[in-house]
Amino acid sequence: WNMVGPYGGISAAIALQGLLQHPALLGEPVACTFNYPVALNEQPFELLLRPVRTNRATQHWTLEMTQPDDAGDVGVVLTGTVLTGKRRPTWGQVDHAMPQVPMPQDVEQEQRVPGVEWVNRYEFRTLEGPVPVAWPGEGEHSRSRVWLRDKPVRSLDFSSLLAMSDFFYPRVWLRRGLRVPAGTVSMTTYFHTDADALRLIGDDYLLGQAQAQAFYKGFFDQTAQLWSRQGHLLATSQQVMYFKD
Repeated sequence: WNMVGPYGGISAAIALQGLLQHPALLGEPVACTFNYPVALNEQPFELLLRPVRTNRATQHWTLEMTQPDDAGDVGVVLTGTVLTGKRRPTWGQVDHAMPQVPMPQDVEQEQRVPGVEWVNRYEFRTLEGPVPVAWPGEGEHSRSRVWLRDKPVRSLDFSSLLAMSDFFYPRVWLRRGLRVPAGTVSMTTYFHTDADALRLIGDDYLLGQAQAQAFYKGFFDQTAQLWSRQGHLLATSQQVMYFKD
């Protein structure tokens, strides 16, 4: 993974990848919550993983990432919890269907976005709600829809899926129409897939959608969904962000 400053999805993906390599792991990720006290920097970091409870089909983990700052003082840069589990064949249904949109080959690929570095780690084709290039001080809505995949291209796995759930720029930029300071404080991602299904997707595009629900006194929420091209809902996320205005 390339370090891209305050992009929280990268530090969360690194932590999840470490957990997936743990010898005590049971099953696959079902849900995870990450809290971001401070942005990850380019210094070496340590990751503490602890399975706090293991049941027959589920396992509960806590994690903590520490790292020295520019002055050499070591502090916590990430905390989190992860639920893993053994999935069994059951009835299934998706009640949040993928919207009807043009396929990625029918949408123009976007180039680098100046000043928004994490976006440049993806190949993406925006359908709605692109990163603003003008800041009029007002906006009509907070929804974005985009086809995306990793750049450079890599096969999809749980870590990249987690990072993609945090792909979207702050919704306040689109709704407020101003590029105000903003950042993720806490993010929860739910997985609705397994490793076998991810392997079948390979390096194909995913359809991502993000939207806010409320902005209030310095904080707002941001929801996101990620579907495969075939309409399988792979992951949903909810995060709270701070902003200054």
